[in-house]
Amino acid sequence: MDRPFIYLTLIAFFSLFVSCDKKRVYDEYKAVSDGWNKDSSYVFKPEKLDSLKSYNLFINVRNNKDYKYSNLFLITEMQFPQGKVVTDTLEYKMAAPNGTWLGTGFGDVKESKLWYKEKVKFTEPGRYRIKIKQAMRKNDAVNGIKNLEGITHIGFRIEKNLQ
Repeated sequence: MDRPFIYLTLIAFFSLFVSCDKKRVYDEYKAVSDGWNKDSSYVFKPEKLDSLKSYNLFINVRNNKDYKYSNLFLITEMQFPQGKVVTDTLEYKMAAPNGTWLGTGFGDVKESKLWYKEKVKFTEPGRYRIKIKQAMRKNDAVNGIKNLEGITHIGFRIEKNLQ
C-alpha cells in the first residue's frame, strides 16, 4: 500500500470516530483510587457554554465487580458564577434485580450514563462548578459508608439538547 492511501484511511477513521459524538460539549472523568471516601468530592468546571442554548447533563460512573450495591446515592452541587448553589440528592439503579449490571462495557468494568438535569441553560457569565459526592449508607445505618469500594471513575458530561 502506498502512504497517501494509509493516511487517507487513518483520517477517515479519525473523522468517523470524532463525528459520532456530535452532541458532546464537555466530557471529563476523574479516577477514584482506593475507594470513594464519604468526605471526598469530585469537582468539574466546564467552560465556554453558550448562554442561548440548552443542554442535557449526565453523571457518568464506572464500576467494577467490587461494587456491592444495586443502587448509588449521590449528592450534587451546581455552583453558579454569581454564588447561587443548587443541591440535589440523587438515587440511581446500578443493577437489575437479578444482579446484572445496568451499565455498558465488556469485562469487569461497566459504565453508566446517568441523567442529572435536562434542558439546562447556563445564563450567568463565568465559571460553573459541579461537585459530586457519594452518599451511600447501609440499611438501618445512620452513618454513611466511609470508603465505597468498586467505583473506578466519576465523570460529568454536557450534551447539546437537540430538541
